Amino acid sequence: MALEPTIDPSEVGVDPGRLARIDELTHAYVDDGRFPFVQLLVSRRGEIVHHDLYGYADRDSDRTIRDDCIVRVYSMTKPVTSVALMMLYEQGRILLEDPVSKYLPAFAEPRVFTSGNQQRYETREAAREITVHDVLTHMSGLTYGFQNQHAVDAIYRTHGLGDFSPSTRSLSEEMELLGSLPLQFDPGTSWCYSMSTDVCGAIVEVVSGMALDEFFEREIFEPLKMPDTSFWVEGEDRCARFTTNHLFFGGTTSVMDPWDKSLYHRRPPMLSGGGGLVSTMADYHRFVRMLERGGELDGVRLLSPRTVRYMASNHLPDGRDLNDMGQVGFAESAMEGMGFGLGFSVSVSPQENRAIGSRGDYGWGGAASTAFRIDPAEELSFVFLTQLLPSSTYPIRRELQATIYQALVD
Repeated sequence: MALEPTIDPSEVGVDPGRLARIDELTHAYVDDGRFPFVQLLVSRRGEIVHHDLYGYADRDSDRTIRDDCIVRVYSMTKPVTSVALMMLYEQGRILLEDPVSKYLPAFAEPRVFTSGNQQRYETREAAREITVHDVLTHMSGLTYGFQNQHAVDAIYRTHGLGDFSPSTRSLSEEMELLGSLPLQFDPGTSWCYSMSTDVCGAIVEVVSGMALDEFFEREIFEPLKMPDTSFWVEGEDRCARFTTNHLFFGGTTSVMDPWDKSLYHRRPPMLSGGGGLVSTMADYHRFVRMLERGGELDGVRLLSPRTVRYMASNHLPDGRDLNDMGQVGFAESAMEGMGFGLGFSVSVSPQENRAIGSRGDYGWGGAASTAFRIDPAEELSFVFLTQLLPSSTYPIRRELQATIYQALVD
């Protein structure tokens, strides 16, 4: 798919000269060795106004980045899984108030951590069960092992849950284990970035009767013409387009997952709806365009416009933001002035967020510093791809937001 600009930017209120500032920012990240490559696509009013790619898909072999290179999108999998679950909601096959245990019995009778450590701890009965709405909004009481903020995080790590190490369990086995462990808090009372979306993926499997990769392929990727989005990379052509991943740790950047030896070259035992997908710019842009257009693209409708608006509205109690609701920990978004919907962070106050934007703009990011954002008020969207963990290493998302919005002149 061609990703070149489809219109003169000035025709849709974007200053071409000011767009050049974006490349100055992102290219500097590559030139000084912070990122291996950058790829950015900006759209306005349904037209591509800017596409840039710069750097190396694999530095060691001097393989340059191309339009069709495949990257790990990690937590940008979450919106895809959330869309899948809401497709089943639209069919009347699930309700948001349903207890998760209706589909995954291991989550019945949840208990909340009260004291102790990862070896020995006390719990109490939870005030209520986890609902489908709770796992879509990360208000479930679940967590991630990599958070390193709470004793429950440590309990997860002792079981190899949510700590970036590949799981050898199947998704159903992962859910059996996850459901047996204590929660951080009573469902619905707080917010914590978590394995909740993996639970969403497991519910999709149970309700649809299909493995998650099969559901994604049949119901989302094939209809939307996203041929390079999947849970693994196979075939000579696709493997040749796969990028190398990197890790920033201890002040240095090193190769984390070389493209030619990657574990992504085979189907994983656990299909992670929370972070398992790889994709390309062309593919993920089509997913974003579908959301921008209210659930439809090129005559294919996945969701109704009302469902997309509902998903992209703030579902935190009393209109609060993540800073008010969240535990101390990590999220792929700034917390201040940002709410959360069904699979996306949602701006509730650009002023409190300290970033130019619009109330109601929404999106999410991935662990390798990838990101996307959709602004319905400005009819604006962008997708940014690179491969560097962790995403908190550099403030690229905030910088992109500033440099993209400054190019709007109408």
